[in-house]
Amino acid sequence: MCRIFVSDASPGRRAFTLVELLLVLAIVSALVAILLPALARGRQQGRSAACLSNLRQFLIAWHMYADMHQDVMMPGRHCYEGAPPADPASWNFVGNGLKYCPRGVAMLGGYIGANPFSRPSVSDSRQDYESRIYQCPEAPEWIDERNSGYGYNYQFLGNNRRRSPTSRYYNFPVNRSALTALDRTVVFADSLGTAAGVAADLRRGYLNNGSDPTCVGNHGWSLDPPRLTATSDRGTFNPSPRTAVDPRHLRGRVNSAWADGHGQTDTPYALGYRLLPSGAYVDLEKVADAPNNRSFSGHDKDLSPPDKPLN
Repeated sequence: MCRIFVSDASPGRRAFTLVELLLVLAIVSALVAILLPALARGRQQGRSAACLSNLRQFLIAWHMYADMHQDVMMPGRHCYEGAPPADPASWNFVGNGLKYCPRGVAMLGGYIGANPFSRPSVSDSRQDYESRIYQCPEAPEWIDERNSGYGYNYQFLGNNRRRSPTSRYYNFPVNRSALTALDRTVVFADSLGTAAGVAADLRRGYLNNGSDPTCVGNHGWSLDPPRLTATSDRGTFNPSPRTAVDPRHLRGRVNSAWADGHGQTDTPYALGYRLLPSGAYVDLEKVADAPNNRSFSGHDKDLSPPDKPLN
């Protein structure tokens, strides 16, 4: 018996052949391969824009601080070396309470309604930031207030480190009106911490509440200028590698906020930093193309950072 099958397809229509289906899949795959990098770049650009927004918010608060403190710019940290928690002189207001030895940037959140901690501590000098403004989207886990992702140009703008309650400040107070080139003065920037001073292949991952100088972000709050001297401060109180900017954004760029209110995205080189063949940032090494502090000194000149006082 002969069987006849009747197709459900409408007259004049035909199904895709296997070759045609494979061709469509190949085209779709090619388009996805082309679009994914563009989408990834778009996400990176979005994170960079959010980071710049954070830095500019800090800058607004920085100016507000100076306005409310007789033109004195924010110091790097309100504390002296070895200050005991029991000493009220080491407590400072951070927007919603007193905090033991806070970094200067922790005091800024209160000026713009973004308190750094829900419960500031008068016994703990290393709390984790809770407000998102303190988190760079490219390094969201860097939230330890000591090992944070945003650094301050403390050496030129207000280094109030001192060895004891009676010793001299390193460079404080400094008046905002003393700056002669606001548009050429970096105030805040992405910071790599003391890992900047070691070879790139020796750097270790971020360690919250850690103190390993080879870990990225270690002592990141302190941003050393490009050119240091044998008598200038660096990184931490004790001898340590230098700190520097972190080119963590798209195409190896650094975000920064400048004293006149604008934000920029630059290479470390454009900011005056130089690298050794190992990837470490130049410290006291003699190199043909020397680092310069024009973008950090406050005067558009390659000035040396202030010397540490002898007592």
